[in-house]
Amino acid sequence: MEASGFGASSYPIEIGVKRSDGERFCMLIKPYDDWKHWDNSAEALHGISREHLLRFGSDGGVVCDRLNGFLNAQTAYSDGWVVDNPWLIQLFARAGRMMTFRLSALEHVLSEAQMKSWHKVKSDLYSRQSRSRHRASVDAELIQQTFLQTSLASS
Repeated sequence: MEASGFGASSYPIEIGVKRSDGERFCMLIKPYDDWKHWDNSAEALHGISREHLLRFGSDGGVVCDRLNGFLNAQTAYSDGWVVDNPWLIQLFARAGRMMTFRLSALEHVLSEAQMKSWHKVKSDLYSRQSRSRHRASVDAELIQQTFLQTSLASS
């Protein structure tokens, strides 16, 4: 997920997921009228302006409905669960929707060997990427590739 900032008053602005079958999901979220917080340093990182979100972002309810359909009661894993989960809960609560999938911390499915090599493998994969965007779907792809590479290495 990408967000409007890094603190407690920030909110989700983009969700990206990559399923195990290779299908990708990525949507920008139009901020609700009462979601005012904006951190320019977060914008500098993800490159998404508030004006861009207001123009091209989708309604939170639409994002929730499509994400529920995409994940279809599966468990999704996040390497930033401690911030991603509250943002996801915030989005679904504000949209008045129920999550029909579960978000879990990636650490729950990593072996000890994977955890030991995770940061190096991820850094190596990142440095080989031709894309320099820090966006939700690109991050999801990188996390999935890191998981696969560390799984192979620990087998």
